[in-house]
Amino acid sequence: MNPDRGAAAGIPAAAWMIIGGSGTRSCSFPEDADAGARVIDINLVFDTPYGASPAFKLFESAGGRRCLTAELHGWRPGTSRGEASRQLFWVLAKAGVKHILAEAGVGSLNPLLDPRDIVIPDDFVDLTTHRNPDPVAGGHLLIMRNPVCPALGRALFKAAREHSRARVFERGTCVVTEGPRFESKSEIRMMQAWGDIIGQSMCPEVWLARDIGACYAALYLVVNYAEGVLRDWEHSLLKEIFEKDAINQSRILLAALDAADEERQCACAGLRKPTLF
Repeated sequence: MNPDRGAAAGIPAAAWMIIGGSGTRSCSFPEDADAGARVIDINLVFDTPYGASPAFKLFESAGGRRCLTAELHGWRPGTSRGEASRQLFWVLAKAGVKHILAEAGVGSLNPLLDPRDIVIPDDFVDLTTHRNPDPVAGGHLLIMRNPVCPALGRALFKAAREHSRARVFERGTCVVTEGPRFESKSEIRMMQAWGDIIGQSMCPEVWLARDIGACYAALYLVVNYAEGVLRDWEHSLLKEIFEKDAINQSRILLAALDAADEERQCACAGLRKPTLF
């Protein structure tokens, strides 16, 4: 931790956050995107009521927007995904973050979706079992009728269409599983009725975003077929996609960051109500 950083008072103010996942992990984000972003500070670790936070990076986009970014996948030894989520979102609440973009690699439940397709999901099914932390803000009834911000989703969709040759889909349902293992064929057959893609990233971040009063949207890159879908997935292709597509995914995120309206053009704020209990 930097000596002048520590509790909430040391957390830098930022209206934007990009949650890094497997889709950008093989590059240094945002530097490797070569998209005009200026890194302000790195390795920002903060003490939270739930333990030390993941390491944050603070940068300014080409369009002048201050943005925090960090990886959130529970890769730190001894820290579960649920614990990491609570630590991260506590920091985001203190930083005043109001807009969150996320990314990850996902599997295809729908046989019409192929590796390297891009999906901007608009709904989810949460099958996680050990990562449902108490809300970090608390005192709110979280309405998940429309969990993904349509304005941020449109910004991601337009940026992906402009910066990628892949097929891009602006809606779909993500089934979220606990991990770290992949699913069995029988599990996948059951889940195909519930969604289009499957991953381990969207929950709890989608509802913790609503908990702290922030808008949320995610950019998901299909990296493999789920077990039993169309044909067996190939480890070599999975590795290739992670390594070769990371910079392009980074450029899409940064383009969406600058293209999205700073002022909210959505109804997300109205879906967080005072608790009735």
